[in-house]
Amino acid sequence: MTGASGFIGSFVVERMLDAGAEVWAAVRPTSSRRYLTDPRTCFIELDLDSDDALRTQLSRHGETHGAWDYVVHAAGATKCANPAAFYAVNAEGTRRLAATLVELGLLAGRFVFMSSLSIFGPAREERVSASSPHYAPIRTTDTPRPDTDYGRSKLQAERSLAAIDGLDYVVLRPTGVYGPRERDYYLMARSIARHVDFAVGYRPQEITFVFVRDLAEAVVLACLRGKRGAAYFVTDGGVYESRTFSRLLQQAMGVRGVVRVTAPVALLRLVCAVSGGIARMAGRATTLNSDKFRILRQRNWQCDLGPTVSDLGYAPRYSLERGVNETINWYKEQKWL
Repeated sequence: MTGASGFIGSFVVERMLDAGAEVWAAVRPTSSRRYLTDPRTCFIELDLDSDDALRTQLSRHGETHGAWDYVVHAAGATKCANPAAFYAVNAEGTRRLAATLVELGLLAGRFVFMSSLSIFGPAREERVSASSPHYAPIRTTDTPRPDTDYGRSKLQAERSLAAIDGLDYVVLRPTGVYGPRERDYYLMARSIARHVDFAVGYRPQEITFVFVRDLAEAVVLACLRGKRGAAYFVTDGGVYESRTFSRLLQQAMGVRGVVRVTAPVALLRLVCAVSGGIARMAGRATTLNSDKFRILRQRNWQCDLGPTVSDLGYAPRYSLERGVNETINWYKEQKWL
């Protein structure tokens, strides 16, 4: 499991351990192990930035332990000070890991890659029908048009996997992932706790979510089922208005008297441009940047869950309300709120 110390990765590790698997958590020397405290977890340090270092590390593991049955690759960058880093980490790092595993014969089964719905970019916004208020869902047959460096780097990674001879792989494309330990949606919760609910844009927006434990379950299913080389969307099966998530956060926290502020897209563009420019000059990453602007302005985040259900047997257990309640309870227990 790469990215094991991250938000999604730590939950996948837990789910795999619960399934009785021997789990190897791939980490860097500087990685936090805060959420990897189960004594059954094995650790391996991997350098995905270097061909030679990675080959040496994997070879040493193979000599002692043999091949892995499954490799789940969730390590990646979601924000970078330099756009080139997205491609170095998300695209080249993915290609390097998969190719080296195949070259050394250290993958006995399947490679599961954590991609993103963002590879499709601005989704089509036509209605399902003339009389329908809803947008048409994104389908796997649609042409990807990513408009962010993050989305383009993930798409490049997907295509690099398809070019590796002999690789049995499946791609997962989750939508907005939330849950305990997650920090971006936490910022929304913190804002609402301070009685401010901020939204962007005036056109109707239809959003999808997936609770992190449901995504972890989808990972297990992708290891065991699904078509070789296929890509699957992962959501909780619902489609929500832009205010639904914030209303549930407000309800779960028992907050009253929230001021609802809807800012024009032009203002968001300015804020993200200024924030991104300052961050670049300081050589650091920031949440508010040009990529984030393009993601927030997108109106249609629906996607077709049918193949995920039929091929993987995926059945999400968490409604948005249940997932939000569990997340808020965790934030409170950890004194984040």
